Amino acid sequence: MTFQRARTDEQRTQRRRQILDTAAAMLTEMPVARLSLNELSRRVGLAKANVLRYFESREAVLLDLLDAEIADWLAELERAPLPGPGSPRERGDLLADLLASSMARRPVLCDLFAAQGAVLEQNISTEAGIQHKYRARESLGALTELTRRHLPELTADDAASLTEATLLTAMAAWQCSRPSPAMLAAYASDPELAAMRLDFADAVRRATAVTASGLLARH
Repeated sequence: MTFQRARTDEQRTQRRRQILDTAAAMLTEMPVARLSLNELSRRVGLAKANVLRYFESREAVLLDLLDAEIADWLAELERAPLPGPGSPRERGDLLADLLASSMARRPVLCDLFAAQGAVLEQNISTEAGIQHKYRARESLGALTELTRRHLPELTADDAASLTEATLLTAMAAWQCSRPSPAMLAAYASDPELAAMRLDFADAVRRATAVTASGLLARH
């Protein structure tokens, strides 16, 4: 394919969107660790050097994709109706279910979350890191405000603690809930072992609900 340089801002934006969309599609087929810049370039139809005109590294592509996935997730959460009358604990349980179930429906988001520190935030420039952290801070603020709308009994600091705990649990739970073929065979061989297999949504739901109950009890 003959490379045609994007010459306008609109063309450059379209080219970046094409790269991000291709990366997102690849992550429905493979984990973050297996997504290579060579394969991404091949699927986009550009030489690797030309992909690097738009993103400084594979990790920069994935970091931008994470920010886009978070924005889509937050938009979904904003559309969810607020709970009706109920005790703080009941509303906390409903919030926990909303967060856990919505994340479970977004495996690409979860995979990117789980790889954020070890992969996505490596091999990037300081400027790229600064831009990402500003976007992350804005997203965390939006999620904290959503949490307070569901649980107005929480202070801003407590709502921030709850959202941080939920995200940290999700990062760890996603990795632990993706067993290797050997572990899948081990679980299949023994019902007692199968009971030890971690369910992602259940783990995030329980951890979020318990944390919410603890924070509410402190007041």
